[in-house]
Amino acid sequence: MDWATLFMKMDASVDSITLFVVLLCFCIVIGHLLEKSRWMTESVTALFIGLCTGIFILVTTKGKTSHPFVFDEHLFFIYLLPPIIFNAGFQVKKKQFFQNFITISLLGAVGSLISFVIIWLGSTFLLKNLDIGFLEIKDYLALGAIFSATDTVCTLQVLNQDETPLLYSLVFGEGVVNDATSVVLFNAIQRFDLSHITSTVAMELFVNFFYLFLTSTVLGIVVGLLTAYIIKKLYLGGHSTDREVALMILMAYLSYMVAELFDLSSILTVFFCGIVMSHYTWHNVTEKSRITTKHGFATLSFISEIFIFLYVGMDALDIEKWKFVSKSPGKSIGVSSILLLLVLVGRAASVFPLCFLSNLTRKSQSDKIGFKQQITVWWAGLMRGAVSVALAYNWFTMSGHTQQAGNAIMITSTITVVLFTNVVCGLLTKPLVRFLLPQHKQSSNIMSSELSSEMSLVLPVLTNREDPKQDSMSESDRLTPNLRMLLTRPTRSVHYYWRMFDDSFMRPVFGGRGFVPHIPSPNQNSLHERLLPEQHTIVE
Repeated sequence: MDWATLFMKMDASVDSITLFVVLLCFCIVIGHLLEKSRWMTESVTALFIGLCTGIFILVTTKGKTSHPFVFDEHLFFIYLLPPIIFNAGFQVKKKQFFQNFITISLLGAVGSLISFVIIWLGSTFLLKNLDIGFLEIKDYLALGAIFSATDTVCTLQVLNQDETPLLYSLVFGEGVVNDATSVVLFNAIQRFDLSHITSTVAMELFVNFFYLFLTSTVLGIVVGLLTAYIIKKLYLGGHSTDREVALMILMAYLSYMVAELFDLSSILTVFFCGIVMSHYTWHNVTEKSRITTKHGFATLSFISEIFIFLYVGMDALDIEKWKFVSKSPGKSIGVSSILLLLVLVGRAASVFPLCFLSNLTRKSQSDKIGFKQQITVWWAGLMRGAVSVALAYNWFTMSGHTQQAGNAIMITSTITVVLFTNVVCGLLTKPLVRFLLPQHKQSSNIMSSELSSEMSLVLPVLTNREDPKQDSMSESDRLTPNLRMLLTRPTRSVHYYWRMFDDSFMRPVFGGRGFVPHIPSPNQNSLHERLLPEQHTIVE
């Protein structure tokens, strides 16, 4: 390669980056202006801007291309996905997440397996009637893994963590476990010989999944605890807040890359690393570092999400793929319709039965997942996004290019399903949630559930606290409600024993809220040292 060609490629990359930076700024401004819209979300806005930009590029290049550079699934998995998943674990409300962990595991792991089987078997029988001709058994299995992934990126922008904490924890937690399950299944399909599926192969897949789930989770926890211990012992913030912030960022990314290095589930690893860092590490740093990390991680996640939706919108008009599809448009429409139908059926077959099983384990009627909430979970999880696109490109393209008509049909069908589910479901999810779950009812239910969960911890305080309104009440009247609460609400729970273990063994070693003294920033520390002699003279 000569220098002229190299500089031309560098100029092209600079032009592409400049274009995306301009589009990102444009998406932020438009998203702010449409923030109070009842229908539009930031993901839908980015998709529309990407589509319009793709049309403009297609016209200016006279039909040669619709996007500045070729889609690379490694770009998505290595650079864009880690900040999104880590920030989700870092910002998630841990109590809500772990209170619903059994339901999340059911919907995420078992639910994705149900969707995988339905999409695999359905595509095997239905797509054969379209006479596509090139698909083998591994291709149908790959389709099951590709379209069983409920994209976390799409789901996070639809539900709000503060407005609907229960639904957010269910849908988001399911999305994380779902993505991990889908990627594990996809890698297993590539790795194992599935031409003849036997009970032995199925058992190997089952054992491999739980091994990856366990080891990936442990790796994320270990890296998070190691970071907390280092920052607590070395007191990096005493010299520079930049060092502790940089260490948190690099250790979080290191957990993801180590998981990729050992072929583990990097999604689960970086997610649990984010949870551990928010529980221990974040309380060990200075106040300035806390503000910086909280907003810095959220900003990186936000930019990555917008970047992904922008590119998906541009790539929807890729002329190379649509040239193949234009020769047989009926097949492309048929494949897209069948895949969309299977996504709907697979989602319904996983959500409603598993929510019914989850409700059997919930004793209190108020803790059960209502039918309207199940509809919301089903609808919000219909969206397929960049994870499905990345897996489809990995399977049906070679370095982002398609050489066969059948592969082009599968790529365009995947993009069609992604666009349809994001635009239609994304536009209708906000009004659907407001219709099914009015905000004032959600708030009252959330407050009552949080009050009931905390009552066992504050009950002794309530019984001893003096209330002036109760002065006119008799002793028996005051004791009756307390006895009723004591009999109807448990005074010990899993959360209670975890807090005892955490306060006795974990926080004294790794730090955390209430176990780390106030750490001033370096400039505050110097100010304290300057004032210290004056304080001594006053004392003397």
